[in-house]
Amino acid sequence: MKEAIRQARKAEAIEEVPIGCVIEREGKIIARGYNRRNIDHSVLKHAEITAIQKACRKLGDWRLEDCTLYVTLEPCQMCAGAIVQARIPRVVIGAMNPKAGSAGSVINLLQMREFNHQAEIEKGVMEEDCSALLSHFFAELRRKKAKGTDHDRQ
Repeated sequence: MKEAIRQARKAEAIEEVPIGCVIEREGKIIARGYNRRNIDHSVLKHAEITAIQKACRKLGDWRLEDCTLYVTLEPCQMCAGAIVQARIPRVVIGAMNPKAGSAGSVINLLQMREFNHQAEIEKGVMEEDCSALLSHFFAELRRKKAKGTDHDRQ
């Protein structure tokens, strides 16, 4: 999770929501990703999607059946769907996302029996660090917006 947090800090450095992801296989990180939606002007540029794409390329297969995905924030429905499709058996989550989380907060797409694959979920790993990163980012964003709004009034 420490490396996922490092990836999240890369997103924060480019003023993206600080979410990071890594995928490991046999104890080694094989792929990394961080949010780039605004920079790349693409809804698909979530940390998990980027990491899954990189892992698939590295392994030469769309199936990531012997991998673990670590992510700083609970996956959204798009990312949870990609995790299921990639057959990732284990997902480790830092902070939960009560507004859009699809690993138990709003819905649990990772463990629906109706799908042909379910993932084991471990929640709350380095939760305080992951939550603090997000809280700081959004507090700073609100501060900048307020400052900009005040400036616009003058």
